[in-house]
Amino acid sequence: MKLLQLYSTLSPFSWLDDGTTTGPSPLYGQQDMNEPLLDNSEGQLFLTEAFKVIIEEVLCKGTDVKEKVCEWREPEELAALLDLELRENGEPQHQLLQRIRDVAKYSVKTNHPRFFNQLFAGVDYHALTGRFLTEALNTSQYTYEVAPVFVLMEDEVLSKLRSLVGWAEGDGIFCPGGTMSNMYAMNVARYRAFPEVKLKGMWSLPRLAVFTSQQSHYSVMKAAAFQGIGTENVFKVKVDDRGCMIPEDLGETIELAKSQGAVPFFVHATSGTTVQGAFDPLEPIADICDRQGLWMHVDAAWGGSVLFSKEHKHLMRGVERADSVTWNPHKMMLTGLQCSAILLKDTTHLLKHCHSADAKYLFQQDKFYDTSLDTGDKSIQCGRKVDCLKLWLMWKAVGSKGLEERVDRPLFVNVCFWFIPPSLRGKENSPDYNDRLSKVAPVIKERMMKQGTMMLGYQPQGGRVNFFRMIVISPQLSHQDMTFCLNEIERLGNDL
Repeated sequence: MKLLQLYSTLSPFSWLDDGTTTGPSPLYGQQDMNEPLLDNSEGQLFLTEAFKVIIEEVLCKGTDVKEKVCEWREPEELAALLDLELRENGEPQHQLLQRIRDVAKYSVKTNHPRFFNQLFAGVDYHALTGRFLTEALNTSQYTYEVAPVFVLMEDEVLSKLRSLVGWAEGDGIFCPGGTMSNMYAMNVARYRAFPEVKLKGMWSLPRLAVFTSQQSHYSVMKAAAFQGIGTENVFKVKVDDRGCMIPEDLGETIELAKSQGAVPFFVHATSGTTVQGAFDPLEPIADICDRQGLWMHVDAAWGGSVLFSKEHKHLMRGVERADSVTWNPHKMMLTGLQCSAILLKDTTHLLKHCHSADAKYLFQQDKFYDTSLDTGDKSIQCGRKVDCLKLWLMWKAVGSKGLEERVDRPLFVNVCFWFIPPSLRGKENSPDYNDRLSKVAPVIKERMMKQGTMMLGYQPQGGRVNFFRMIVISPQLSHQDMTFCLNEIERLGNDL
């Protein structure tokens, strides 16, 4: 509540209630054309009051361990509670504020210390401030003329990230998520190998082959399908017990693809797999890529932040030999969704050559400033959100040392485990043991969400039946929270 009290003292506006709010705006077509369509003072008053709700419901209650992670409702009930119908006329401000309060109340609190469900959690207030500022400025990151601050800022942030990879120079761009970053890497790799594809399309290409581990992210398959390569041409490489790619099998799989008439061009390694948090051995993978002349991409969406840590960066030894790297600071670094970068070692402008369309209305070459600052032609999209500010502001606030401490605190861990209920203990040799065990995690997950006490995921994998996957990254976590998690799972599943 201290945040709320502090904010209230800074606000020049009083609380909106039924007696002070205005009614809905005039109907469309009834406005005086000599007056602005929107009332700035009224809008700013509403925004001030909305911020109070956000601070109280999301940032105060949402980070309080005594509050629920989730106020669960069944879909039909939730739809009725939220009154989702969009009508002809608008609603008064006090009712809209209640809508905001309801949205916050019934949303999952990903900032909560006991939210273990995804590869992102917690809140950094400097990054959040950057997100608010980005939304308020509402600009698009494609030219220097419309986003001068952010073009320079993105260049600095990308340069700093590349230096952590081990590259003194290179290229890159912020993308809407790790999946898109991985797609960029595959597209640029194909363009390097077969530049004629941009003009002539798939007709000009042989059958292409992509290689990735059995535990890589599903975005590899999406990228192959989206780019017309085909999911059947994604060759899965075996992994060891820890979930790491086996380099010897990579070499054999490449030869297998060749024997089938396919042309290898792209190897997708992973630093921090989604389920087990495994790091592929990059040095031997790079050796194979060098010998075969293949593009080596490292999907470090989850694990890239270990490069801040002197203690843990050995997990990505050899990453500097890659051609491209995906890195999602919105995961372990807490910058907030979305913040994903594709980094390239290339210095020949492959990214721009691959994606440019030379739109004359936007990228005029006779501008009064250096047009190399217009970076939008590197991107697949036109309008592009500013994703660098939140990372830059957070980095400015805590420095590289602060980010290193943040990475070191959780020891980088995906914790995967089963809960064996009393009825199954000592019955591992029963013929229906695995079938019964597979039903345990879904039931416990349902109970924890409906009671709102915490949230963590589960899934099967290969021959393993459903197990819990607990992601431990929030800087707010304590030993007490970890103990609570284990005790709560036992409480919720003790009768199974």
